[in-house]
Amino acid sequence: MSLGEKEMRIDPTLDAGQRELVIEIQKKSKTFAIGLVLGVPLTFGGLHHGITEKPAGFAAAAIGLVLAAVGAVAMVRMRALRERLRGITPDAWRSPAAHLPGARRAATLAAYVNGVLALLNLGAVGWLLVKGAGWGAYGNSFGFGALMLGAAIPLGMGLAAASTIPQLLRVVPAGAKVGRSLYSVLMVLGATMLINGVKGADPTALVVGGAVTAVCLGAMTLLGRAVKRMRGEQS
Repeated sequence: MSLGEKEMRIDPTLDAGQRELVIEIQKKSKTFAIGLVLGVPLTFGGLHHGITEKPAGFAAAAIGLVLAAVGAVAMVRMRALRERLRGITPDAWRSPAAHLPGARRAATLAAYVNGVLALLNLGAVGWLLVKGAGWGAYGNSFGFGALMLGAAIPLGMGLAAASTIPQLLRVVPAGAKVGRSLYSVLMVLGATMLINGVKGADPTALVVGGAVTAVCLGAMTLLGRAVKRMRGEQS
């Protein structure tokens, strides 16, 4: 898939079976996103309100749990569809060049790069939870719900990055492609911060946004070369 104008466009090189699976994955991903974005803050914010303010908060938490459950079911089905899609794509299998030292080195490098991504995201979770105290999120039901939603996003990305490491150790190119996709998300955030820093003449935003963008570009370049090496292509 590639990023189009305000929407994700399906790769035209996919065959009919692959396109059908991609469309089903898109549908499930929307349900998952709605369940996550609404379910997590309602659940945690509702529990916080129910404990600290009024029992009515528990009703909101119950609704949040239902939405979160719907999102979780969609995620499980989406993962099953992704496994089916990966099963009919060449990069889902161990590289035919896995016996070559260059392919093994590339896979190991990609595993380290994705490991750094996992650590960065898990570190971001810890940073958010600590900073939340300074923001007053723990004393406010809305803030607590928003904080939990904010922490859930890097947590999911970190776990996704970590799950690719076993694939890469088996010299499966798909692991590096997933890592590139995850780094691209961070790069968008870094680029946004950089642009805002330029507009607002904010040195901190310029430095942080520029550093994040540069690191992500470098990681994506390394992972792209690793995919080619693992396929036995010239990088």
